[in-house]
Amino acid sequence: MIQVPIIKETALTLMDKAAIDIPDDYLTGLQKAADTEEGDLSSFVLNAMLENYQAAKEDRRAMCADTGVPRWYVKMGNEAQISGGPVALEEALRGATAEATTGVPLRPNRVHPLWRTDHNNNVGLNAPEIEYSFEPDADWIDITTVHKGGLFGSDYRMLFPGDGIEGIKRFFLDCLVAFGKRGLACQPAIIGVGLGGSKDITMVLGKQAACLRTVGDRNPDPKVAELEMELKELGNSIGMGAMGFVGKSMVIDCHIECGFTHTGGMPMSVHAFCLSSRRAVARIHRDGRVEYRTDPNWFTPYMRRETIGWQSTTASLKQSV
Repeated sequence: MIQVPIIKETALTLMDKAAIDIPDDYLTGLQKAADTEEGDLSSFVLNAMLENYQAAKEDRRAMCADTGVPRWYVKMGNEAQISGGPVALEEALRGATAEATTGVPLRPNRVHPLWRTDHNNNVGLNAPEIEYSFEPDADWIDITTVHKGGLFGSDYRMLFPGDGIEGIKRFFLDCLVAFGKRGLACQPAIIGVGLGGSKDITMVLGKQAACLRTVGDRNPDPKVAELEMELKELGNSIGMGAMGFVGKSMVIDCHIECGFTHTGGMPMSVHAFCLSSRRAVARIHRDGRVEYRTDPNWFTPYMRRETIGWQSTTASLKQSV
């Protein structure tokens, strides 16, 4: 039985890690961009970012004054049991969000959309967001926190089958140009693309692709993986670099996630993660052990299954009809 106090303590640690410690995969990608960037201002920004990350780590302070809107992703093993159940789990995550706002500290960014009511703790109506997925043959829970900017850096378009790959590329470039010219995102960033599903699902998939996959990770579908690389190259060929200045470092990586959709359409979303790629993950085992990491491993084979049934992952990792 996983105890709620351990969940809350772990969640508080994750909040601190996400706000301060940049994941190694993103640091490596950013350093590569800095090494190859030729634009003067873009190079200056990239190197300043790297220096700021080091200073934040040494001083144990958030690396960005705008700590975004904290959100949670919970992957529950099918055999996992939580004292108090899911309601207690959510209360622990909401409580950790509130305590971290003053403890890390995080900027209290959440307000009511109409009355601007602010509890000064990043908790309120439907905040923080908590999304779930599940995993067979497991008795642990994975908790991931993501601190993502909450205003811009996302767009959606309903494409049609006839638009094809060229239509996908065109909308992708439209988004990146708008992000750069209008200051709608902090570049460079991991770009997530959602393809298919319904309108709401394609938005969810795109954000998860940006926030829950690591630099260098490729989609298991070879053709989708090839498109990821093509979009990354395209994104870095539009003459924009860090923070929209002249350069070639707009995209650290591009990730695509797909969902079956209506036969008459092809919804698509594009999301830019923050230039700090703020995420942290912990696995809480049934015996109370906690393991921290930075790769959410959200999109498991089970998560991407296409079939009705599922053959035990401990047997052969094969899906069954």
